[in-house]
Amino acid sequence: MTAKTPYGNGHAALRRRRTSIAQQIYHVTVATNDRQPVFLDFDAACAAARCHYDKRCLKETAMLAWVLMPDHAHWLLQLGEHDSLPAIVTRLKCSIARNVNRELGRQGHLWGRAFHEHTLRGERDLLATARYIVANPLRAGLVARIGAYPFWNAVWL
Repeated sequence: MTAKTPYGNGHAALRRRRTSIAQQIYHVTVATNDRQPVFLDFDAACAAARCHYDKRCLKETAMLAWVLMPDHAHWLLQLGEHDSLPAIVTRLKCSIARNVNRELGRQGHLWGRAFHEHTLRGERDLLATARYIVANPLRAGLVARIGAYPFWNAVWL
């Protein structure tokens, strides 16, 4: 059962309360459609990873850290002056879906409709969140050390 809030139900309620602040840093999590492990395919993951560096997609927004897991992705984004959070997330999801679908010779939805975001409040949150993001493959048991996992990056390296 979906919880009812003063803002409506489910994902619609989340969207109504969502704000976008220029230069603000957000931790965004997106899941694949039906949590399909699309990125277990190395070529699909490579096609997706390239989008994290595409300035046509990111525009003024800075990708501070990211990790691509088999069925989801985490992004640490600092919004540019003229981007909204929903706009940048939509561009990233569309760009990745196009590249992955082309690579796999498939069509259709790659991502689930919703995304989750968390606004970071300060330097301490920033470093802790970046560590959390890049350590995802370790916690999931995909690798014994982060350097062995190919689908992540952070600007501090």
